[in-house]
Amino acid sequence: MIVFPNAKVNIGLQVTGKRADGYHNLDTVFHPIPLRDSLEIIVDKQPSDDAEAQCRLNLLGHTLEGNPDDNLVVRAWRLLREEGYKVPSVEVWLYKQIPSGAGLGGGSSDAAFMLSTLDSMFSLHIGQEELERLAGKLGADCPFFISNKPVRATGTGNILTPLSLSLSGYDIVVVKPPVFVSTREAYSRITPALPETTLEEKIQLPVSLWREHITNDFEACVFPLHPELPAIKQKLYDSGAVYASMSGSGSALYGLFPNGACKLTTQDFEGCFVWKASL
Repeated sequence: MIVFPNAKVNIGLQVTGKRADGYHNLDTVFHPIPLRDSLEIIVDKQPSDDAEAQCRLNLLGHTLEGNPDDNLVVRAWRLLREEGYKVPSVEVWLYKQIPSGAGLGGGSSDAAFMLSTLDSMFSLHIGQEELERLAGKLGADCPFFISNKPVRATGTGNILTPLSLSLSGYDIVVVKPPVFVSTREAYSRITPALPETTLEEKIQLPVSLWREHITNDFEACVFPLHPELPAIKQKLYDSGAVYASMSGSGSALYGLFPNGACKLTTQDFEGCFVWKASL
C-alpha cells in the first residue's frame, strides 16, 4: 500500500509558559499543506517465529541522519506490536520530499500515516481516538496528522481543538535554506509570556491582517542567529505575500499569496529548497 504523508505549517506560535516537567506550553495553529512524502508498505514474508518479525526501512530522497531503526516509521510499527496488535514483518520504502529540521512535521506525519496505514492494512480496528493516543507516544504533533485538518494546538502541542479555517484562494511558497536550527537552543533562548489576545481570536481576522497581529515567538530568538532567515521572510513580503512566517522553530519559512500572484521561482532562493502549491 502506498500513502503520501503531508507536511504542516504553524500559523502563529506563542510560547505561553514553562511547565514543571521542563516542557513548554504553546498556542499555535497547525494547518496541513500538500507537500508530501511517499510511504510504501509491503508485507514481508512472515518468519515462522513471530518474535523474529521486523520492519525493514529503505530511505530515498532527502538524506536523513541517524540510525534507520530509530526512524519514527519504524518506531510506529514497533509501538503497535508493543501494544499487542498483530502486525507482521513489513518492508517500507520512504521517499523523503519534506525537508527535515524544517518545522514542517515531516517525521511526525510519516509516523502517523504509518500507524493509520498499518491499521487499515491489517484490519486492526484501532479507531481515531486510540490512533491519536498512540501517535502522541511518538511526538507531540503526531496526533494532528491522524485527523489532518486545521486545529488550534495548546499544551505541548498535544491538545487539539478543531478550527474552522480555509485558505482556499491562496498559494503557499515554502523556502527551506540550508540552515540547522537547534530546537533545544531555540527554547533555551525564549522567554514565555501570556499574550493579551489569544491566537484563537487572532486567527479569525482576515488573512490580510495577520501580518500585524499573528507572530511566531521563535523568530525573535532565532532570526538574530541566522540572518538569512529574516532576509527570506522579507523577500516573501517584497514579492507580494500577504502573510509570511517561520514554521515551528524553523528553519523553513512560508508565504501566503493570492492565487496566481506569486512569481517567485527556485532561482530566487539560490541553494534553498523551494516548493509552491495552491491551498
